[in-house]
Amino acid sequence: LGDPVDGKGPIQTAERKAIHRPAPAFDELAASTEVLETGIKVIDLVCPFAKGGKVGLFGGAGVGKTVLMMELIRNIAIEHTGYSVFAGVGERTREGNDFYHEMTDSGVLDKVALVYGQMNEPPGNRLRAGLTGLTMAEHFRDEGRDILMFIDNIFRYT
Repeated sequence: LGDPVDGKGPIQTAERKAIHRPAPAFDELAASTEVLETGIKVIDLVCPFAKGGKVGLFGGAGVGKTVLMMELIRNIAIEHTGYSVFAGVGERTREGNDFYHEMTDSGVLDKVALVYGQMNEPPGNRLRAGLTGLTMAEHFRDEGRDILMFIDNIFRYT
């Protein structure tokens, strides 16, 4: 748990945060009326995303959810200099490997934090993958950066 698997050595950081922390109170949450421009015209026109909001992508196998996530990550990284965090909860090893190589090939790996609790790992590791991804996203948010947080597959998380 917590060891990098990309073969690039240990992660160097001066700061560490606990993944188990109390959630903010409802009145501490900031409401936003600003729209996040995704760069995907259909989404921006038909169902625009509010900055700071939550959006769910639901669909059957093979309909393009992961392709849409990759495109959103690429657009935010390149067009808006934002960051993304992807927590693969219960992902198959092959899916995680494919996603890593897609991010490398598209040139946005330096703008994406990938956290995996793969299907073959104990349930506790899968649980911590989602919480670790959330903690990373909160860190970038606290630095004032635009962040997209993805959890795939939320059904395996619950």
